[in-house]
Amino acid sequence: MSDLSDELTRPVTEDEQVETSVISHTGMHFPWIQKQLATVVTGGKKEKDFTQTTSACLSFIQEALLKHQWQQAAEYMHSYLQILEDSDSSKKQAAPEIIWKLGSEILFYHPKSNVETFNTFADRMKNIGVLNYLKISLQHALYLLHHGMLEDANRNLSQAETWRYGEKSSSQEILINLVQAYKELLQYYTWSQKKMELSMLDEDDYAYSTKTRNMLSHSWKTSVHICALVKIPGVWDPFVKSYVEMLEFHGDQDGARKVLTNYAYDEKFPSNPNAHVYLYNFLKREKAPRAKLLSVLKILHELVPSHKLMLEFHKLLRKSEKEEHHKLGLVVLFRILDFAGCTKNITAWKYLAKYLRQILMENHLAWVQEEWNSRKNWWPIFHFSYFWAKSDWKEDRELACEKAFVAGILLGKGCRYFRYILKQDDQVLRKKIKQIKKSVKKYSVVSPGV
Repeated sequence: MSDLSDELTRPVTEDEQVETSVISHTGMHFPWIQKQLATVVTGGKKEKDFTQTTSACLSFIQEALLKHQWQQAAEYMHSYLQILEDSDSSKKQAAPEIIWKLGSEILFYHPKSNVETFNTFADRMKNIGVLNYLKISLQHALYLLHHGMLEDANRNLSQAETWRYGEKSSSQEILINLVQAYKELLQYYTWSQKKMELSMLDEDDYAYSTKTRNMLSHSWKTSVHICALVKIPGVWDPFVKSYVEMLEFHGDQDGARKVLTNYAYDEKFPSNPNAHVYLYNFLKREKAPRAKLLSVLKILHELVPSHKLMLEFHKLLRKSEKEEHHKLGLVVLFRILDFAGCTKNITAWKYLAKYLRQILMENHLAWVQEEWNSRKNWWPIFHFSYFWAKSDWKEDRELACEKAFVAGILLGKGCRYFRYILKQDDQVLRKKIKQIKKSVKKYSVVSPGV
């Protein structure tokens, strides 16, 4: 197996100057791409069986990628390219897609790779793996977008949009729709930039009305491809967001609502928390009735109990007149704080402290006990250990006070977290700590009424 390290860094010879498309300005060189792929294009065959070598190389490449050893992966790829000449037709047919996936990953992260090198590899693979042309074109465009090359990405998508191979299959049609939708997503970017410019102008300015008319008539073409795409079951978050924003801007509230409702509730679509987030934000902008907002957030709560909108969900539940909603409001807070990523969420602790006091004053001790019974074996260590008391007091004293109150209510005056915070001397928080001590004595579920 030859050493690709030398190939990557060696000076370019005069004969190779004509191969400018495979030379990067950073010194990364891929003559093996030219040689290996040229053999396939011209129909050349080798009789040697490469099965054992290519199988081993594939394993080595995968291992190198997992370890982020990009140079080693590139070296093994040198030998793995021989699979393009394998006598096994099924392996040979599957090879281009495998090579593209592995090669693009290597070139994306290799320290000596650059856009020119990636472009060369992508263009070669499009010609070799014609059945993967659309997939490669899409991924190539996303790579260019990642590097801020919008015009190049748009050009790439335009070429893919007109590409055809054989009879048009259903899978090919979906990919073409996706290509066209990404093109319109780029148009949306231009549209949103112009929209931002308009927002900075005075509404009474003549230029404002003129630019608005121009935008309505020229800047946004009807997004038929995005419209078609978001009707196909799948996760189309960026397309749905942009499409709805344009529909709203142009006054089609019914159209926007229909798109979002379908995206969130159609059973053919996969479960997607973002679909309910988008629908909720839209209904909120429309000032929809509280019942509609609650129904959307209830589903989101079942999917992602720790979502940031759950605090808003809690507030809406508290405003409801239904007792079942008030009880659910407590469940929501407990479930938020079940997650490690929310342990420092001071708003959640404040809401829980305040709500515990309120519902205990209203004699709903059973609600608290029901939630606490399933957590009393792990919350004390998870939230209320002596370690966390010291750490929280050092980092955020306000947070520590809120947690101390909750700890006292749930675990009683003997809780180490509660006792540690009460012993601290802080002039600003002295009154608050005194109130915490008094409230815990009165409402603690461990010794109620004491």
